Amino acid sequence: MSFHRNARLGLGGRFALVCAIEGGLSIRAAAARFNVSPATAHRWWRRWREAGEESRRTLACLFDRPSRPHRCPRELAGELQERICACRRAIGWGPRLVAAATGFAHSMVWKVLWRAGISRPRKPPKEPANSYEWPCPGDLLHMDVSRYARFERPGHRVTGDRSQPSRHWMRPQTRVGYDYAHAIVDDHSRLAYVELQADERAATVTGFLERALAFFDRHGITASRLMTDG
Repeated sequence: MSFHRNARLGLGGRFALVCAIEGGLSIRAAAARFNVSPATAHRWWRRWREAGEESRRTLACLFDRPSRPHRCPRELAGELQERICACRRAIGWGPRLVAAATGFAHSMVWKVLWRAGISRPRKPPKEPANSYEWPCPGDLLHMDVSRYARFERPGHRVTGDRSQPSRHWMRPQTRVGYDYAHAIVDDHSRLAYVELQADERAATVTGFLERALAFFDRHGITASRLMTDG
């Protein structure tokens, strides 16, 4: 069940509206109470009054009706629509080439194919993700480093203030360097250890690795392998 995106009342509001009118409230007063137009209130009251007992019990009479007309005199005949769809399925051409092959207007061919759900070729099914997981904690640790630029104040993406020229970001007083997030994640348990350091030199990485292994050891995880893209 779906409702029009601009509908003022949902299903509960419509039911409360007709109940208020059924209880003696005038259509105009009910419309003012529920903040809708008298025409809208009258429409829902008329549908409720003309509905059968089963439709009232399930509230089906208060659902949105499709906006498509009951009859379309200018719509293409069914056998001609099937001819267009058969051409599309047989040769796989786009609407313009199908229009040239069948002799119909491109706009009409596109509408027929769109209603049939074949205006675009079906996407091939995606292959399942090739994921893996080592059987025990500590069998494999993943290590990586990410670099993040430091900043002393938020930029225009946050403040919306573009009054400062973009070239000012290269001034010496604005270049404050980078922070490096060193992280190690256990492949099985996904337990992670992260530190924010000022660089990624060998001494820094070695110290981080020692503290990370001690952290995992305190959690009962003994590392057997370490994988890094460095």
